[in-house]
Amino acid sequence: MKKCNSLKEVRDEIDILDEQLVELISQRSHLIRQAAAFKNSVDEVKAEDRIDDVMQRARKKAIELDVNPNMISDLFKVMIDEMVETEIAEFRNSGTF
Repeated sequence: MKKCNSLKEVRDEIDILDEQLVELISQRSHLIRQAAAFKNSVDEVKAEDRIDDVMQRARKKAIELDVNPNMISDLFKVMIDEMVETEIAEFRNSGTF
């Protein structure tokens, strides 16, 4: 973790991380769209077991990194819910169901 020497430096570092977060979320979203091609039903798209696993791993990592696991769960819930909807739309548009 970089030690900053001013508020401006802290904000600049936050801005860099925010850009990286958006880029990573974009990459995840593109992979989610690809995943739809490998599924056979909307229920398979929803994959509750997979979602539970992702949420548990995110919470565990948050705890390891001393970040509030409830905040991480909330962020992941929003992200996953939106991406599941995107994947369902992708699945339906593919006409494979």
